[in-house]
Amino acid sequence: MTPTRKPRVAVVFGGRSSEHAVSCATAASVMSVIDRDRYDVVPIGISHEGKWVLESGDPERLALTASHVPEVDASAAAVVVSQDPGRREIVVVDPGQTPHQLGEVDVVFPLLHGPWGEDGTIQGLLETGGIRYVGSGVLASAVGMDKHYMKIVLAAAGLPVTTYAVIGARYWERDKAAARETVASLGYPVFVKPARGGSSLGITKVHDAEGLDAAIDHAREFDPKVLVEPAAEGAREIECGVLQELDGGAKASKAAEITGYGTHEFYDFEAKYLGEEGVTLDVPADLTEEETQEVQRSSIAAFEALGCEGLARVDFFVGAAGQVVINEINTMPGFTPASMFPRMWAESGVSYPELVDHLITLAFERSTGLR
Repeated sequence: MTPTRKPRVAVVFGGRSSEHAVSCATAASVMSVIDRDRYDVVPIGISHEGKWVLESGDPERLALTASHVPEVDASAAAVVVSQDPGRREIVVVDPGQTPHQLGEVDVVFPLLHGPWGEDGTIQGLLETGGIRYVGSGVLASAVGMDKHYMKIVLAAAGLPVTTYAVIGARYWERDKAAARETVASLGYPVFVKPARGGSSLGITKVHDAEGLDAAIDHAREFDPKVLVEPAAEGAREIECGVLQELDGGAKASKAAEITGYGTHEFYDFEAKYLGEEGVTLDVPADLTEEETQEVQRSSIAAFEALGCEGLARVDFFVGAAGQVVINEINTMPGFTPASMFPRMWAESGVSYPELVDHLITLAFERSTGLR
């Protein structure tokens, strides 16, 4: 890093997944609080088709509302990130123009959700180029994205997870009757979801066998691999944030609870992101001291079991008798000020700007490669 310039942070957002719009909104929020006196910020968007471009980072255009779904401007100047670990540069390569360098990248903040971003793919790209980045590495990102293998790893670490069935592409295409029987053994109602998706996209609550096929086909629009779980009727939905500390340890936030869905049957995409009325979130959650401690302990244990770095949000079901079961872990959770992860940390004494700054600092302190 040249000592005469400010460190350069490239904020990467958008991407090829169905969570493109959520990523844009997250990036707008994060870029609005990065300290420009300390850092030079470069907005890099990835279009729906996978084109990397030099974005404007206009927060109004990137906001997600009921009347506006943001997307990366695919007509903007194309860029590439150097794969030479000795250079770590951003180069503008728009057709018809002479390539020119924007300069060395010191840290990438990959605010991508879903496949081709949150799943270890961009992390591998950055590792190859020797570029430091915010968040978990290749393995933790990949395992956290795939709910099937996430459950395998957490269960192997002795952590309680929800029961489930996996309906892979070949299984569904070869023997639908057997797949239906597998789901029936879980007991209805069930949730049918893409195994490697997020933001509640592609999820259906199924009350009986009659609705199963349509729900699986809907989930397969997002991912050929489908996960089915019992609906955990009557359980409380609890979330907890985990933040890595500068000494390598991890700490857990206060917990939060989703207490109302408004007109929705569950906490779906519209309830999460479009400001639907009647959606209620309690931060902190009204848990006993014992329940709170168990949620926080299990959150850190899940973070460590997957080898996560930087941040994660762990989602739980808490039963009537206080039993705590992990539903899933998110290695790059929603990150707008209204999202659960920042709200839980704000309640725990870490403001949104402090949270962003801490994650960038962690990335500067961490090397790429084996660690």
